[in-house]
Amino acid sequence: MRDTNRTWYFAERPTGEPDADCFDLRETDRPEPNPGELVVRVNYLSVDPYMRGRMRDTESYAEPWDVGDVLKGGVVGEVVESESEQYDVGDFVTGEGTWADYSVMDADDVAPVDPTVADLPAYLGVLGMPGRTAYFGLLDVGEPTPGDTVVVSGAAGAVGSVVGQIAKLNGCRVVGFAGSDEKTDWLTDDLGFDAAINYKTTDDYRAALDEAAPDGVDVYFDNVGGPITDAVFTKLNLDARVAVCGQIAHYNDEEVPMGPRKLPMLIAPRAKVQGLLVGDYATRFGEASERLATWVARGDLEHRETVVEGLENAPDAFLGLFAGDNIGKQVVRVSTPSA
Repeated sequence: MRDTNRTWYFAERPTGEPDADCFDLRETDRPEPNPGELVVRVNYLSVDPYMRGRMRDTESYAEPWDVGDVLKGGVVGEVVESESEQYDVGDFVTGEGTWADYSVMDADDVAPVDPTVADLPAYLGVLGMPGRTAYFGLLDVGEPTPGDTVVVSGAAGAVGSVVGQIAKLNGCRVVGFAGSDEKTDWLTDDLGFDAAINYKTTDDYRAALDEAAPDGVDVYFDNVGGPITDAVFTKLNLDARVAVCGQIAHYNDEEVPMGPRKLPMLIAPRAKVQGLLVGDYATRFGEASERLATWVARGDLEHRETVVEGLENAPDAFLGLFAGDNIGKQVVRVSTPSA
């Protein structure tokens, strides 16, 4: 184990797309726990698109970072010091930690991890926040029924890939938008999507949807926004449901982009559009975690992680989200588990 602790700090607010100047790596002594706390050696660190919103000096559903703050995010790792009766040294846990080699975490705010169910990175993806977002966003907001056509944007990402598979488990036809042939092949060949559209090589999204979703769209799970959403809204069926999970196409915009006015497209189909924050379902996280773990153990849910090596490369992993570098969940390997 290291005697020192490398930690990433938020160095400056970005204008438009973030860059390396937004991050500052510092080295200090390894932290010590107070009563009720754990020192967790971070094995894997999560980077997620929502973190871009925390870089803004505006109110949002996630508290903004102040310049000089330690960067935070989901981590999974091994307890190396414990001042809590709940966890012993050697236990694996997950929760919100820091972009660091070691993270001090309150024992009441972490969850145990079973490495025999899935590899550790899965607890930051399909068995973590993204998986729960997919679970509640599709089943509670999207309300799919057998025979529905479900369209997912950002379908090869951590959330979208799980959404599509759960929709298939519910007897739906599933169409995904993704940004490369490798990603669309993964969706159809490995995850069982019925069709996938490479938005980077497709000139006419509406025509592509006519082919991929000839009976229209009953459920749209939106991770992206932008022209894809404009096109999907023209294909909504009667009583369609739209779950708005993310808008990564706009996260770096300094001004609100103007596009086709969408509201008139909701009138005839009487479509429902609802925003989604997974934290609203906190009292039911146990339900989601249990079902997701069962599906993973049975082989009904496949998952994939794009792993960037080294804490020093965490900013590159985060910035890669906006370039579409990842397939599945983007994580950073900080250290190798000791067991």
